[in-house]
Amino acid sequence: EHTKYLLFDSCVQPSHKYTDGAIREWVTGGKHSWGKSGLTRQRKQNQTHIHETDFQSKTGNITQRRVDVLNELTTFPRIIKTHLPVQFLPKSFWEQNSKIIYVARNAKDSAVSYFHFDRMNKVQPEPGSWESFLQRFMEGKMVFGSWYEHVRGWWEKKQTCSNILYLFYEDLIEDTEQELVRICSFLGLSPTTELKKQVTEKVQFDNMKNNKMVNGSVKEEMLTLLLISLFSGRVGDWNNHFTVQQDEQFNEDYKKKMKNTDLQFRTVL
Repeated sequence: EHTKYLLFDSCVQPSHKYTDGAIREWVTGGKHSWGKSGLTRQRKQNQTHIHETDFQSKTGNITQRRVDVLNELTTFPRIIKTHLPVQFLPKSFWEQNSKIIYVARNAKDSAVSYFHFDRMNKVQPEPGSWESFLQRFMEGKMVFGSWYEHVRGWWEKKQTCSNILYLFYEDLIEDTEQELVRICSFLGLSPTTELKKQVTEKVQFDNMKNNKMVNGSVKEEMLTLLLISLFSGRVGDWNNHFTVQQDEQFNEDYKKKMKNTDLQFRTVL
């Protein structure tokens, strides 16, 4: 049975897990994205070069069950992965000037990836047909809210906050090494050439598919964890799902919702 959800502050949330206070009082850390935007791939990259070790191999779970343990850690730096919209970010992030890496993926590929994620993951609401799911996506009736508001919210915040590095999934796929250089510079890291090579290899699509802690095979019920990129991992796969009519309708709706921002995405490489 799929988890029951409620609408909270324009975002769909699991009804048994979250409250306003619980969300806003989370401990500080910092990596974000809208769902299905490549964040697990990015977290793997950061964990490896920050700690110069394979954090995943030393940890038993990588889901909500690990959160209580992480909250008790006193060592730094700590890495927290979340899909929270900017308005839900805990106050401690801003108060302590935490560094935030935000990963954004184009709307069409995000919608397709999220649809297949929901089909396989009973923690998410039942997605229904692709047609009905796409309509809800355009209406913003998604877990963690509207894709449009999410990416715009973080983009606008980035303009006034130097502690936010705004990355694009398409850039990460196209030139992983170059994006890694940007990440290291942002975090003040100086990894060796060998370490950068190792990190680049670890986060490649084929390697992540075979990583048991990433592809979810360690716990059968959690096999959805990296469907953020494991469904396809490609840029432009939306072309295999959108009909001509859906594409035209989506494009018109997209123009209306994104007309007042200079934020630009690539849907093909």
